[in-house]
Amino acid sequence: MPTDYQRSMRGVGGDLSHRRRTSLWERIHLDPWLLLLLLAVLGCGLIVLYSASGQDIDFTLRQASRQALALVIMIGLAQLSPATLYRWAPVAYGAGFLMLVAVEVLGDVGMGAQRWLVIPGVVRFQPSELMKLAMPMMVACWLGQRPLPPRWRDLAICAVIIVAPVLLIARQPDLGTSLLVAAAGVFVILLAGLSWKLIAFFGALIASALPLLWMVMHDYQRRRVLTFLNPESDPLGAGWNIIQSKTAIGSGGIFGKGYTLGTQSQLEFLPERHTDFIVAVIGEEFGLIGMSFFLGLYVLIVLRGLVMSNNGQDSFARLTGGAIILTFFVYVFVNIGMVSGILPVVGVPLPLVSYGGTSSVTLLAGFGILMSIHTHRRLLSR
Repeated sequence: MPTDYQRSMRGVGGDLSHRRRTSLWERIHLDPWLLLLLLAVLGCGLIVLYSASGQDIDFTLRQASRQALALVIMIGLAQLSPATLYRWAPVAYGAGFLMLVAVEVLGDVGMGAQRWLVIPGVVRFQPSELMKLAMPMMVACWLGQRPLPPRWRDLAICAVIIVAPVLLIARQPDLGTSLLVAAAGVFVILLAGLSWKLIAFFGALIASALPLLWMVMHDYQRRRVLTFLNPESDPLGAGWNIIQSKTAIGSGGIFGKGYTLGTQSQLEFLPERHTDFIVAVIGEEFGLIGMSFFLGLYVLIVLRGLVMSNNGQDSFARLTGGAIILTFFVYVFVNIGMVSGILPVVGVPLPLVSYGGTSSVTLLAGFGILMSIHTHRRLLSR
């Protein structure tokens, strides 16, 4: 059965007077405010990355080229109507799941984990990143054409949709990504109108399963949790990262030590300073003011994204958009939380700032979907 978007989109573009009334931003399906905020984070992120990489301009330019590709993908996805995204959601989910199975069988191993697929001479990528978008779209696709709030049967099917790929990602092992993918699917269910009683029930169920999770965790994952509780127990080993990151952030004070003048980062006391712990570089060199500036940009992005998703034309659009922006919020919260010592280290990069191409592509692709939901809705409403 066609969705509201599929029925409505048949008439879009057929009236020349309608076309004349649309703005340039509506015609290219981009939101200027969100785009400006994203470009601000990307630009400031490259400035920080240059310092974090030891002033390596080639390293920074490689990241800039990846972000440029990610922006192109974002703009391309924004041109697709939500009706098209709805039709292709099951295909994207199925392809992502098959690639996760392929990783289990013949994935490339790096740093003790089997997470990558390699196309020789072309690309090396993590299929789990695709599931960060395919998961909420698939759950929203299932719930979008059913009565809301969801019934028990629909919740059971959603649970299967979420759990199957999450287990494959956790086996790689990649606890951080598996939790983010699971959160993306759970956000859709919560936004669908789940009652507080059911939320409390599932929360208690998850809490009761934590001892089982501890039993199946790898040794290095258990060490991360124990280090989070008491990093000083092994200051030269497992606790080194978090101790150095908190030292870097604290030493920055209000105004910071100055650009490229950080001691913990520039003298290489701070590990993974260009990826997971780049927040510590911001805190050390730009101080509280710099940290507040980045946090302000992230807050504005989340608020703008929530407004855009709330204006979606149908349930699929609203659920997908809301899950994408809430997952982005979790990215920011988890990264800053683990670097500042209020959460265990789970290997989640700082969105749009940490070095990495696959993560940038996934995040900006999600914002492309969000812009599609917003701009196509505005065209229909006219």
